[in-house]
Amino acid sequence: MTVQEQIAHINRLLGDKYPFPKSELHYSTPFQLLVATMLAAQATDKKVNVITTDLFSTAPDAESMSRMALEEIKQIIRSINYYNTKAKNILAASRMLVESCNGEVPGTREELESLPGVGRKTANIVLSNAFGQPVMAVDTHVHRVSNRIGLVKTKKPRDTEDALVAVIPKELVINFHHYLVLHGRYVCKARKPLCSECPIIEACNYTKKTA
Repeated sequence: MTVQEQIAHINRLLGDKYPFPKSELHYSTPFQLLVATMLAAQATDKKVNVITTDLFSTAPDAESMSRMALEEIKQIIRSINYYNTKAKNILAASRMLVESCNGEVPGTREELESLPGVGRKTANIVLSNAFGQPVMAVDTHVHRVSNRIGLVKTKKPRDTEDALVAVIPKELVINFHHYLVLHGRYVCKARKPLCSECPIIEACNYTKKTA
C-alpha cells in the first residue's frame, strides 16, 4: 500500500468506527476549549472534564476567570498534575484575553502562542476544534500511531506534524487527527496494541514487522 492508499483506507474504516469524531474534552466555547486543553497536559481528558465542570460553573468565560483569585483557581484544579503552574497560566491568559482581545480567543497561531502556557500543540487543538482550521495537533497518540502504522518516519512531534500535513488531504486533516487520537487511546495502545481488534490492520506496517 502506498501512503495515499493507507490514508484512504484508514479514513474509510476509522470513519465508520468513529462517524462523528471530536475531542473528548468537554467545552462550550473556544475559551473553555483553551482552558481545558491547558489543563490536559500530563493529564487525562476524563480527569480534566471532572475539574472543568466545577471550574466553568464558577468562571465560564475569560472575563469571569480573570476576576478570580489565583488561590481560588488552584483550589478548584488542585487534583490535577502541575496545578500551581496551570492555575497561574490560566489566570494570566484570561487577563491577557480580556485586556487585548475583548475576552475572545484569537484565531491565529501567533496570537494563541503569545498566551501564557500555550504552545504549538495547544494552539493547534484550538485552531482545529474551535475554528475549523486544517492543522494537525500532535500528541503522544498521534506521534506513536502515525509512526507505528507507517504513515511517517519521524522522531519529533513537529516533524510528525509537518509530515502528516504534507500527505493527508487538507479536507481530511481535522477528522484524521481525531481518528489517530481515538485509535491510539483505545486500540493502538502504547505498551500493548490490541492488534486483534484493529480495524485498519491491513494498512498497518507494525503488524507486518511483528508477524
